[in-house]
Amino acid sequence: MLPGKNRSGCRRQRVPPILSEMAEYLQVLTTVGSEEEARRIAAALVDSRLAACVQILGPIASRYRWQGVVEEAEEWQCLAKTAADRYPEIEAAIREAHSYEEPEIVATPIVAGSRGYLQWVSDEVRRDD
Repeated sequence: MLPGKNRSGCRRQRVPPILSEMAEYLQVLTTVGSEEEARRIAAALVDSRLAACVQILGPIASRYRWQGVVEEAEEWQCLAKTAADRYPEIEAAIREAHSYEEPEIVATPIVAGSRGYLQWVSDEVRRDD
């Protein structure tokens, strides 16, 4: 094996120390049944400082099985950027505002991003305790 290469022959890359800090951020996804509901949830999350921003995508076509029946629906997707420690609150806020019996709420860690953007996320979701 050559120095600086792993068993597959690829160069090893050092993981920048900043990546450990970036795991502190999440993108939280939910889908809703109307654009109005998506805008209402986005406003609630941003206005309460639970999310720095919420992007709304749609309409999207969804096909899923619910209570044993295959369904198709037109939905809108909300992508909220937040700090990981705000997740319990953001989930509770989505559940409170959501019209679905069991809403999709999925959080994905942000493992890389520009320092300035992630600092902005931190600043926007900061608790004013």
